[in-house]
Formats: sequence, structure tokens, C-alpha cells
Amino acid sequence: MQIITSKDNEIIKNIRKLKEKKYRDLTNSYIVEGVKMIKEAIEENAKIKQIIVCEDCLKEDGCTEQKILYQIARYDCVYVSSKVFSYLTDVVNPQGMLAVIEKESGEEEIKYTEDIIIVLDGIQDPGNLGTILRTVDSTGLSQIILSKTSVDAYNPKVVRSTMGAIFRVKIIEAEDLVQTLKNMKKHKFKVVATSLSGTENIYEMDYEKKVIVIGNESKGVSKDIIDVADTKTKIPMLGKTESLNAGVATGVMLYEYVRRKMFEKH
Repeated sequence: MQIITSKDNEIIKNIRKLKEKKYRDLTNSYIVEGVKMIKEAIEENAKIKQIIVCEDCLKEDGCTEQKILYQIARYDCVYVSSKVFSYLTDVVNPQGMLAVIEKESGEEEIKYTEDIIIVLDGIQDPGNLGTILRTVDSTGLSQIILSKTSVDAYNPKVVRSTMGAIFRVKIIEAEDLVQTLKNMKKHKFKVVATSLSGTENIYEMDYEKKVIVIGNESKGVSKDIIDVADTKTKIPMLGKTESLNAGVATGVMLYEYVRRKMFEKH
């Protein structure tokens, strides 16, 4: 087994570059870290280009359960020294395994068979986006639409915080979000913009054929999107706090949808 010990190795330099968005876009690839994430990637049939294993990982019981070693043996595996792995990882306590994954195309057609579609307008915080992807996955939905002004969905921080949801939720990047929303309305979907000045609250609206737009953490939904929206809605507040974190707000709305779906079954 050959072990790469130099940070100047071409393979290592190319993987390191994937920390930057321009290289992720150029190579259509991104990085996932940790045994659990790699297991999820395998189970969800993600397009795994390469798996990088720290040589010390093979000596650690936590990383070397035989099943994962058998699973990764089917892929192009590169073994590196602990020093080189530390150069590649962003994790404080890494598990000694990461993978390079081919991105799904961001230009797929929108699926109009679901009750609601989440659209993110200018979301900037990687943790928020990761949380939203995970929440969308948990509610049985399978897609989100992301504006070009939002944080990159394949940012390592976003990927980690999805806890594997990134392999199950289709991420559709809208070149022109206003036009995308107009096209969605042609499919008889109503566009709902979240806003503190909303004329209805989330408990009054129905959740059939709705596009729910979540705005930027500080500025909210942009004016040009508000102008396209059929209605504005808000989350009612009983306390003095005026607004919620974008990830939390999305969760509150999606789980009102879940509550209604469960109620329909009884």
C-alpha cells in the first residue's frame, strides 16, 4: 500500500483546492468528511470519485469497522499520512476519512408533484443552509431552489451540517430567481414570501401547491421577489422577539405542513 506523505503531491493539491468554490464549480466536485457521511454517500449511490484515508485511521477501532473498509475498497482509495490528512481536513477532530463527490447537476427540472417547494433567496450562513436541507429531507420533500446570491450549497460547512441530506435533496440553482418563480406560477403554484409585514400567518395559510420563499438572514426576502409573490406570510410571535433565524423559521413552517399531513391520516 503506497502512502502519500507530501503535501505537494498533485492529487493532494487538487483535493485541497476543493475548499474554494471556483474549483468546486470547475471540477463539478465537493468534499465530504467522516465515516458516517461516506457510508451515506455509498448507500445513496452518490458519485464517489475518490476516497482519502489517513494511514492512522487503520489503527483506530472507531474508523476501521470491517464493513466500511470492504465498502470503500470498491472505489479509488488514496492513503495519506496523518500530516497530509491534517492539511486536507477542516474538522477539529477528524475521523481520518474523506471523499471527493461529483456534484449532481444544478439544472434539473423542478418537480411539481410535491405539495410545497422551498426557495431560498440570498441565504448566507452555511449552518442555516445545511439545517434547511436537513429539515427539508426530514419532511419527505426532495428539492430546494437556491438563488445565485445564496451561499454555495457545497461549501464544506454546509455539507457537514446536512448530516447526509445533501445526497437526498436535489439542489436547483436558479440563474434568475424572479423568472424561475414566474415559471413556477404557470404550473398553478402560489408564491408565498415570508415577511414580518405578512397579511396572514403560517397557521392560516394552506399548504397545497405553494412555493415558500425564505429570505436573507438580515434583509429578508428581496423586493423584486416580494413583487412576484401572491401573498406574504409571517410566523406569529407571542414574546418580544421580532424574527427567527432562517433555519428555525423554515423548520417551523415545514413542521406545520407535517402536522397537517399527519392530521389528514386520522
